[in-house]
Amino acid sequence: MNFGRGPPVVLNVGGTRYSFSREVLKDFPLRRVSRLHGCLSEKDVLEVCDDYDRERNEYFFDRHSEAFGFIMLYVRYGHLRFVPHMCELSFYNEMIYWGLEGSHLDYCCQRRLDDRMSETYTYYAAEEPPGESGGGPEGKGRRPPGTEGGKWLERMRRTFEEPTSSVAAQVLATVSILFVIVSMVVLCASTLPEWRAPGNRSMEEQSRYTAESVREPSGIIEAICIGWFTAECIVRFIVSKNKCEFVRRPLNIIDLLAITPYYISVLMTVFTGENSQLQRAGVTLRVLRMMRIFWVIKLARHFIGLQTLGLTLKRCYREMVMLLVFICVAMAIFSALSQLLENGLDLGTKNKDYASIPAACWWVIISMTTVGYGDMCPITVPGRILGGICVVSGIVLLALPITFIYHSFVQCYHELKFRSARYSRSLSAEFLN
Repeated sequence: MNFGRGPPVVLNVGGTRYSFSREVLKDFPLRRVSRLHGCLSEKDVLEVCDDYDRERNEYFFDRHSEAFGFIMLYVRYGHLRFVPHMCELSFYNEMIYWGLEGSHLDYCCQRRLDDRMSETYTYYAAEEPPGESGGGPEGKGRRPPGTEGGKWLERMRRTFEEPTSSVAAQVLATVSILFVIVSMVVLCASTLPEWRAPGNRSMEEQSRYTAESVREPSGIIEAICIGWFTAECIVRFIVSKNKCEFVRRPLNIIDLLAITPYYISVLMTVFTGENSQLQRAGVTLRVLRMMRIFWVIKLARHFIGLQTLGLTLKRCYREMVMLLVFICVAMAIFSALSQLLENGLDLGTKNKDYASIPAACWWVIISMTTVGYGDMCPITVPGRILGGICVVSGIVLLALPITFIYHSFVQCYHELKFRSARYSRSLSAEFLN
């Protein structure tokens, strides 16, 4: 094949050669092939392909030639389908190698792949970018994985990141869960009137971090929990492979949102004084104190169910946006019609609950989601007919994307379950040893 003019670049994939110009290489749809354009030395080239012939400018890839032929058809025509009589998981492995994802497949093949992965509990992780393994320029200064220090850091990282990887990881996860539960109990109990009754303290006084409040049992428990979470976050940051990636992870951001309000509140008390105007207002401190509720999300590190929910929302954001668009369109239509039928027309019975379109939006939301609080309802016959249509259309619109979200949820659950089982096998080996 020849994709353009200029000095030819030859790809040899499993014995099949493909020739195209170097200008096409830069913006090639396959990520692995496009990475060849940025290679400055033969060493960089060998990190992308298996072998290289400088005289013929030929790159060798020891991969499935027939599968790559179907991938090249996708590059030409935009349609990617499975190779006949080839395992779907094997073809998906080839796709990941060349830089494609399951979303590039045609819809019928996507369903086949999802069913096969669900049946076999297969988990495919994306290939680590160059540099994370420590062999590239970004990996300079790191300890090689084979050294004693590298093994110790890797074991520490798995202990803090994978609760099922070892006995120590399970103990650490259990202690962390206990601290989360204790902190949540203290937070909930601190809002009870009986909690503040002995000192007749208001909510503003309860939010201040004074010398007396720190010495109280609740203040001591809170300080211990914050100390544990801070130490855990610092250790996980130190043993992480990529510090920038660590800071960008959603769960780590939640950890910071749960920990920093305590230190901000203490610093505000130290620098502004216990009786300053800011302290007497107490609104800022109450908001910061209530942000400790984010600690509940820390449980996602230890429970597959919460991890599955987060991964599903991440992968199904298109379906979630589509669902929100459906609701917004229906809400705009039904709220305008309900306001017109109940209050806009002079039919002798004006419903004050539908005085405006924004007020009618609340009724549309609770009707489409079949909640039906009954705090506002249509009283005219046309309005009630419109309400019935609104309820039925809400059921239909909400049900349309649910199939895709459910299918992705099952797939995410099987992936996380497979990964957890893999670490559980290493845990069993540790017990045997």
